[in-house]
Amino acid sequence: MFVKVCGLRTAEDVDAAVAAGADAVGFVFAPSPRLVGQDLARELAARVPASVLTVGVFRRQPLEEVRSLVEASGVRAVQFHGDEPRSFYEAFPGHVLIRASGEVVDHGAMGEDLLLLDAPVPGEGVAWEWKAPGHGRKWLLAGGLTPGNVAEAVRATRPWGVDVSSGVEISRGVKSPDLIRRFVETAKAAQGVPWTRPGDA
Repeated sequence: MFVKVCGLRTAEDVDAAVAAGADAVGFVFAPSPRLVGQDLARELAARVPASVLTVGVFRRQPLEEVRSLVEASGVRAVQFHGDEPRSFYEAFPGHVLIRASGEVVDHGAMGEDLLLLDAPVPGEGVAWEWKAPGHGRKWLLAGGLTPGNVAEAVRATRPWGVDVSSGVEISRGVKSPDLIRRFVETAKAAQGVPWTRPGDA
């Protein structure tokens, strides 16, 4: 079970996610209470071991802005949360690409490596009608997940992985190390299937 903890803003956040066993950590560059700048993101990413994927999250931002932030921060994956065209994905060869959508559709033609199914309004901590996408691509479930409901969500949809942000916060944008630990442990226990890191044979 691949677990991504998103919206990290402090060294404590990052250290807690890594210590808990998260497989990926996300830094938000789009307007949000969890927004970080390129300098802070670079400092935080430097704390992350190579075995954990660092992800930059963007939403309807100009391509050159995205490119600049990716290069400056050094993140290894790019997650698009808007309706970005295929050219945006093609601009990042060598990066893991994640397409986020609240719709159950096949984005395979977009060329991304992973599909993330999120709530229609991301980052609000609102659960939606979880459902599998109906195709064989690797996909992540997000949207209203918490330590209390992630096991149910995993059993119901059998995703390749899960993504959490507001569900491990004590207030908007403020993470709880204890909630992070509980979420990662619960998610991984819910489906003990080993995963293959994107790019591995």
